[in-house]
Amino acid sequence: MAEEELQESDTAVRLFRVSEDGEALRFQFRFNSVGRKTKVSFLYRTGIIEVKLDRPAVKNAIGRDMLKGLQHALEVVTADSTANVLVISSSVPRVFCAGADLKERRTMNPSEVQFFVNSLRLTFSLLESLRIPTIAVIEGVALGGGLEMALSCDLRICGEDATFGLPETGLAIIPGAGGTQRLPRLVGKSFAKEIIFTGRKLDAKEAHSIGLVNYCLPAGGAHLKALEIARDINQKGPLAIKMAKRAIDEGLEVDLSSALALEEECYQQVMESKDRLEGLAAFAEKRKPIYTVRPQHHQEASVKEWSLRGGPVGEAVIGSHGKLVYNYYGGNSKMNELMQRAMAGCLCSS
Repeated sequence: MAEEELQESDTAVRLFRVSEDGEALRFQFRFNSVGRKTKVSFLYRTGIIEVKLDRPAVKNAIGRDMLKGLQHALEVVTADSTANVLVISSSVPRVFCAGADLKERRTMNPSEVQFFVNSLRLTFSLLESLRIPTIAVIEGVALGGGLEMALSCDLRICGEDATFGLPETGLAIIPGAGGTQRLPRLVGKSFAKEIIFTGRKLDAKEAHSIGLVNYCLPAGGAHLKALEIARDINQKGPLAIKMAKRAIDEGLEVDLSSALALEEECYQQVMESKDRLEGLAAFAEKRKPIYTVRPQHHQEASVKEWSLRGGPVGEAVIGSHGKLVYNYYGGNSKMNELMQRAMAGCLCSS
């Protein structure tokens, strides 16, 4: 029933935390009533966060509301010190993101269009600059801004039915949210120019052959592969992963001598960490390491006195208006209000 209500509210972006067995937990929380004191148990399973795009009526086209949702989702992920990997996927079958919401775009004047495109470019830059690894899961179409979003991620995993393209020149514009810069850096200048000049679409096989995606799986298999990679990353030293990403990303933008100095700086930071010693100890003792920066598996937040019968399960989502919304099975508006205040601390606590 909650799913239907969420669909009706035109939720644009959803946040999930993923369990070790690969199941998505919609920031799951449970209610337990003890007398008149309600405690909210917020369950953290892993450091894997998943953002799902969900605008089925327009094939996940990016409009103002979708952009606000993405921005807020990135704020939540940035503030969550337990996050180790971010996965971006779609709830809509055979669609990742069809690009800009052109119907909405037609209602904008030139200054509004420029502001929107600048905001989208900045949002994708924020996605790219996240300290943790990011993985785009692409099943179906990834066009225009949808492909630019995927290009802003560290890794891209697609299904064999995926379609890629930057068709903007056909509308007498250019890719304006990073496409002209990230695509050539990924696949080379010559391939990028041909793709952008012609605006043609690439199938999954060609995308894989030119290095646009890391893996191409049978249709429907990209999500499982992405979670497999995410779980693998999640088991590594969190600080080491962040420093490796920084060394690679920032190092490629400078000369080799400066890049090697940056590598030394990043290595020094992991040398001084407790995790490095734990990794060596675990190797010697033939056990799995227990690193210091790990998700908390169980948090509790006390809420104002409120009686609640039963134990419904709810979910936290990013609403189409860009604000965090907590929904639960039961429909009690007073409890929902209390939940919003209580859960905000749980989402971002370290």
